[in-house]
Order: sequence, then C-alpha cells, then structure tokens
Amino acid sequence: MTRERRQFNPTEHLASEAVAAYVDGELRMNAYLRAAHHVSQCPDCAAEVDAQQQARIALRSSEQVTMPSSLMGLLHQIPDRHPCAPGDSRPGALPSFRGGIASGLSGRFRRR
Repeated sequence: MTRERRQFNPTEHLASEAVAAYVDGELRMNAYLRAAHHVSQCPDCAAEVDAQQQARIALRSSEQVTMPSSLMGLLHQIPDRHPCAPGDSRPGALPSFRGGIASGLSGRFRRR
C-alpha cells in the first residue's frame, strides 16, 4: 500500500510548528521554499512569522531565568524514584532516576 503524499494547498495557513521551524531555519529546502512562497502571499502567515521572529529575538536578548532558592528546596523534596521498581518487591520501593528531578534542573536555573 503506498501512501499518497499530501500536497500543500496554497490556501491553507502554515501550522504554528511550521512557522517556528521556518523562523528557526529548521525546514528542509523544499519545505522552506514552499513556506517562503506562501508567506510572501499570505498576510496572516506573514504576521505569524513576524510575531515568531520578534519572540525569538526577545528570548535571545532576555536575561537568565532565576528562581527562588525555596523553589529549589521544594523540588529536592520530590521523590526521585518510581513506585513500580522492577526487581524490588518491597512495598513502596522506588527505582532511581539518576539524582532526582531537581538535580537535572539545577544547571538550568540560577538561584536567587
């Protein structure tokens, strides 16, 4: 059974994921060219692309995200094990998730 490739209808609008991929330069060349052609003829999609570009610029120029140390303390209290550990028959036994949830976040945020 062969699947028929869905052709892009020029009257359709770009999906938000396609707009983001277009702005971020993540589309393959054929998809990029089709999107660029559509954006050149569709004011709604052109506005979406412009808004996505502005959001991208704002995020790239923003300060580092901070969080209160009290939140990090609360995150460290979250169990770092799952209640259904294979091979551990103790009631409530929990397998490790390599340092817990908070340890994976600590490098991404700066404490206040």
